Parts: sequence; structure tokens; C-alpha cells
Amino acid sequence: MLAGALFLAYATVSVGRYRHMASMSWDLGIFEQVVRAYAHLRVPVADLKGPGFNILGDHFSPVTVVLAPLYRLFPSPVTLLVAQAALFALSAVPVTRAAAGLLGRRRGLALGVAYGLSWGVQRAVDFDFHEICFAVPLIAFALEAVLARRWRSALCWALPLVLMKEDLGLTVAAIAVVVALRARHFAPRTVPYALAVALFGVLATALTLTVVIPAFNTTGAYDYWDKVSETGGPWDGLDTKLRTLAWLLIPTSGLFALRSPLLLVALPTLGWRFLSGDPHYWGTDWHYSAVLMPVVVLALADALSAARHSPSARVRSYASHLPAAVVAAALALTTTLPLSALTEADVYRKPAEVRAVEGLLDRIPDGASVEANIGPISRLTSRCRVFWIGNTRGIAPDFIAIDNSTRWVEDVMEYSRQLHPRATYVVEGSSHGYVLMKRTRP
Repeated sequence: MLAGALFLAYATVSVGRYRHMASMSWDLGIFEQVVRAYAHLRVPVADLKGPGFNILGDHFSPVTVVLAPLYRLFPSPVTLLVAQAALFALSAVPVTRAAAGLLGRRRGLALGVAYGLSWGVQRAVDFDFHEICFAVPLIAFALEAVLARRWRSALCWALPLVLMKEDLGLTVAAIAVVVALRARHFAPRTVPYALAVALFGVLATALTLTVVIPAFNTTGAYDYWDKVSETGGPWDGLDTKLRTLAWLLIPTSGLFALRSPLLLVALPTLGWRFLSGDPHYWGTDWHYSAVLMPVVVLALADALSAARHSPSARVRSYASHLPAAVVAAALALTTTLPLSALTEADVYRKPAEVRAVEGLLDRIPDGASVEANIGPISRLTSRCRVFWIGNTRGIAPDFIAIDNSTRWVEDVMEYSRQLHPRATYVVEGSSHGYVLMKRTRP
């Protein structure tokens, strides 16, 4: 029941943002182009990244191919958003089940609710679609198996993470190390297997970054190395990084998760984020913390279980009150997080201005080529070839569609001439700040 309720909540918020044309980035469009290509048995090209750009040369996430059959039946970005909501909701099942097995039904359910409402998951649900939605349930199932001492199951759940994103091989290694640490007293024969999986995870990440992705990238390199090599170091943005750690550990676990070795699984993700010179990775926004949520909550469950046998009465007392405290914190924080939109009537309605803009974009015929910025993308990628504004690399598209509601372009006709000096465009129509231009020649 909890997973079902979470699915409805996640899907409502995510699809509601889509219905309001309030996408925050081009990511939903990119992933739809990729899944659409897979659904039609084509190379996973994302023209938004550049004409003919193979997405495997950007991030290594072949797992998105599993959405192709569903997308073929329901060719819409909503398909991706609903699938993501289902995967995030699914991850609550192993988290709740593992916590209940260790702490009892009530406390386990409390941790399950706290997990489902955790800020990291809510931020990811609200931020379009990303491949990490596949990784979150796998991490949860793997750590559930660790807590149940099902060592080989834990390793098997972890292994597919290398197909989710290039950095998650290190998370595979971290899970395998935790298995080795926990199994050495109960099943020492498992330790060599765990260490082999850890080595595999490290090698998978290394090969993906240095061989696989460069092989698909037209530059022959991994485009994100500069995110780590940018000016600065681990001390840059220290205040932001400390706030992120505080958000990660205090409301979600009352710092008690620090008592569990399961928290080691969070280190690879925190490591690459905090070593990066890109401030976008340091904070609590976007989707980057979703993979950490099952780690922290299950580390808390593990620590609470061990605390029942603590010789310290103070520790036992603190631990006994924590499940209620973390679920109360999650409920309180939700009033400022994306799921709070469920209490607003607007999330269930499609605004009239959106209908008008959709009517404008419907003038673009299926199969046309379109150059667009964020606003129009989600209404076009299911039926058109869509390029990012200013990145068509010499191709003059049939249409240019832009969200100019902030008046960032003063003269749209002059802007079209700057983009394509050899082509001529005329304004086909406009609505609520959106402008559609059509190529008349050549």
C-alpha cells in the first residue's frame, strides 16, 4: 500500500509539472529521444546534444533500453515520467521490508514513510527524468539482501548498476566491500566473490570512462573530465557541501546512520560530487542525492537494530525514539518540498495558457525538424526531430520554436537571421511568450 500511495504521489507531481510545461531542463527531451530511438530499433541518438549525437558517448546508461517496449505502446514523455515514479515507489518496498524485519512492523513502516518522503527522492521526482531511477531500487534491494545476510543476492542486485551510469561501478564496489566486511564472520567463502565483484566495479567504471564512452563520442574523450579538473578543490564550496551532509544525515537519520558500515556505500557518489569543481553537484537540488536515500535509511535501520543491544541506556533510548522522529521530520519538511504541491488544486489542472501554447506547437507537422529551447521541447520530441537552440551545426531546421516569455530575445526575426544567415524564417504564430517561426527558404 505504501508503494502504491507513493507511486500516485510521485506520478501526480511529475506529470503535473509536465502538464504545466514547467520542465526545468532539456533532460526529459534528451531521454525521450534516446528511448524513442531504441523503440524504433535505431542507434540511441539525442539530437538535442548535437545532430546525430550518440548518447552512449555522453553518459553510459544503456539500461534505458528497457523502456522501449512501453514507449512503443505509449509514445509520450509521460511514459518516462510514470515509469520513473513506479521505480522510485518500488524502491520503498525493500527499504520498508528490511526495516520491518529488523525493527518490527511499526518502526519499519515509519522508516519506509520517511524514505518515501525523503528530500532526495522528492527532488529527483520533480526534476524531469533521469537514468538513476533504475539505480535507486537496485541499491535498495542489494542493501536489503546485505541486512538479511543473503550475500550472493546482494552482489547480484548490485552488479547491474554498471549499466545505469558510468560512476555507479564504484557503488557496486562499495556494496561488495560492505558484503565482504559483513560476511567474513558468517560466510568467509563469500569474501573472495565479494572482492572480485568490487574489483569488477572499479574496472567497469575505469573502462567505461576511458574506453567505452570515448569510443562513442565524436571527440574521442569523456566530456565530463573538466567537471573534476575545473579550478578549485575539495575545499571550494565547503559551506554548501557541509549543508548537504547535514541534510543527508540529520533529518533522515538523526546522525545515527553513521554507526552502520552500510553508509560506506554513499562514499563514491559523495566523493565525485564533492571533488567536482561544478557547484551544481554540491548542493541538495536536482536528482543527484536520490541514490543516497536508500543507503542512509537502511544504514539507520541497521544501526537501530544494533543499538537495542547497546550497554548505554542513553543510546537505547535515543534509538527507540528515532523512527518516530525521522518520519515526523520527513512530514514536516515535505511542506517545503515538491510533494507539497499535492495540496494545491492547480497541480491537477492544465492551465489555459498551456493549451494555447500546445495549439501553437501543433502547427508543426509530425516528422519536421525543429530548433527549440527548454519550453517547447517536451511537446515535440515524441514526433519531431528536435535540436537545441543554437546547436544545429549548420542544419537549417523547418521550424524554430522558443519560449520567449522572459523576453530574452528582443527581435525574434533578427535572432533567426543570426542563427541561420542563409535561411529565411517568418513568424508563424505566438502565444503567451512562445514564438514559432517557419522556414520559407532555402
